[in-house]
Amino acid sequence: FGGYPRYWDVKLLSLLEGINPEGQNWYLDQGTAHENPYGEFGGKTIFEAAEGYAGPEGPKAAIGYLPPADEWESPNVHEETAQGKAWNGTAFGSSARLPEHKVWYFYLARLCNHCTYPGCLAACPRQAIYKRPEDGIVLIDQSRCRGYQKCVEACPYKKAIHRPNMATSEKCVGCYPRIEGKDPELSPEGEPCETRCMTACPGKIRMQGLVRIDEEGKWAADATNPLYYLIRERQIALPLYPQFGTEPNGYYIPPRWVPRHYLEQMFGPGVEHAIEQYSCPDRELLALLQLFRTTRQILFKYEIVKGEKVAEIEVTMPDGSTRAQEIFNDTVIGYNKFSQEVVRVTVEEPTFERPSYHANSI
Repeated sequence: FGGYPRYWDVKLLSLLEGINPEGQNWYLDQGTAHENPYGEFGGKTIFEAAEGYAGPEGPKAAIGYLPPADEWESPNVHEETAQGKAWNGTAFGSSARLPEHKVWYFYLARLCNHCTYPGCLAACPRQAIYKRPEDGIVLIDQSRCRGYQKCVEACPYKKAIHRPNMATSEKCVGCYPRIEGKDPELSPEGEPCETRCMTACPGKIRMQGLVRIDEEGKWAADATNPLYYLIRERQIALPLYPQFGTEPNGYYIPPRWVPRHYLEQMFGPGVEHAIEQYSCPDRELLALLQLFRTTRQILFKYEIVKGEKVAEIEVTMPDGSTRAQEIFNDTVIGYNKFSQEVVRVTVEEPTFERPSYHANSI
């Protein structure tokens, strides 16, 4: 299924299945509140699968594979021809037909997950990769890297990439100067700002933040933090391939129109709950969702000022049942690291009449 490098997810899933045949299963009745609300994965992670496994260079820290050069070519190949004429190209040895499944459109934006337990870090023989304790960003020390590509092999998401002309590996740096609040234009007073990929999103579908970590290294309870509320309290956003065991720190709200078995393969057994949550969001969740892409500053806290009821509609749920949804024109306020108000939006979007001299402009 994976687009770039081609087959990245299916290849690793097949590799793990080969090491642990018929053992890569979820146990849904063994969950506990915030840590694993949908159960526990009973299979082997990329680290557990590597135990006792030795490659040509010796024992491995994490199971993975090194994509050949042709799999890095042509990002999203065939994905733009879903409804067009079949392309019988020779570069990939096959046509654009998809015999494995029916066609649907699902654009999965992927970036480095800056995992809690990075496979790239575990595999690097040069100890060139480190995780910053202050924000969890994973970086490669270019002065130590020698381009052995062990990070490329071990990263299950294939977000460490080898650069041949420099003979080193590179990856997303998490725009750490912006996170630190050191961008002189965006952060004149040291306010932490979101990364470039987040702020450039025109679809208003992304949000970035930082959460507090307790003494045990887990997320400290903080229901007023937007991300904590969405991920831990409501469990509307899910990690990508949690069964790999790296605890990725990028979370996705799964779409409704993609086949459920595919979503469950990617996001685990919490898919149905997440889709049900946002198909008919309650008052607080609906208000909080308005904060997506409303500011470049990282929001550390939110507050809701209740407004009047403006509508009541009937919503068709994923299982075909219907549910009444009450909509209130609440105001949601976002605060930055210094508890300063940086954004204030309402559930009902205001309308503006464009002046005649700007009639055709955007």
